[in-house]
Amino acid sequence: MMIKTKLNPQIVVNYFNELYPKAKCALNYENGFQLVIAVMLSAQAKDGRVNQVDAILFDKYQSIVALANASVEDVRTILKPLGLAKRKAKNVIAIANKFLSSNLKEVPNDENFLLSLPGIGLKAKNVILIELFDAQVFPVDTHVYRVSYNLGLRSKKDDPYKSELKLEKYFKDYRYKLLHHQMISFGRNICKAISPRCEICKLKAYCRHFLK
Repeated sequence: MMIKTKLNPQIVVNYFNELYPKAKCALNYENGFQLVIAVMLSAQAKDGRVNQVDAILFDKYQSIVALANASVEDVRTILKPLGLAKRKAKNVIAIANKFLSSNLKEVPNDENFLLSLPGIGLKAKNVILIELFDAQVFPVDTHVYRVSYNLGLRSKKDDPYKSELKLEKYFKDYRYKLLHHQMISFGRNICKAISPRCEICKLKAYCRHFLK
């Protein structure tokens, strides 16, 4: 079998469009504030579980004001299935208070503001920006990190931030939002960490894992 060494981004884009033409964010939200909370809660937690917990949280606290005045213990009880419940409960309430003190009813397209929120780091900030504002950023979660390495789009020593820069450069001629969600779906369903489905993957000729 001839081993192909260079992967043209258009090949990736075409394949992802074939697999996941309507890929979207796996987190449920009705407004930007709910997305911020959901993204913060998703740290070390599965999106499906976050969606279940969020439905309860936002049904009980239907406004930023209500969440800002909630007790940590009440919120912690709701968040308990996610793990790190006490810390995340404090973050939820602190984020709500930050919005109130800043007189904000909507999430601003402002990196510095987002990074000032408890529990929101670089990756979370970029997830919010790409989802709400279609920003040209490429957040790197565990699935994107694995897929990008397997396809030779980053080196083994690259951290998530450096990987993000390489992906943004590699896909510079394309919109990132759909690609980002497609790569996550690809990592969840085909290029899995355990028992990857290499037999059905059309990119296996470029894959480090498959060729190893």
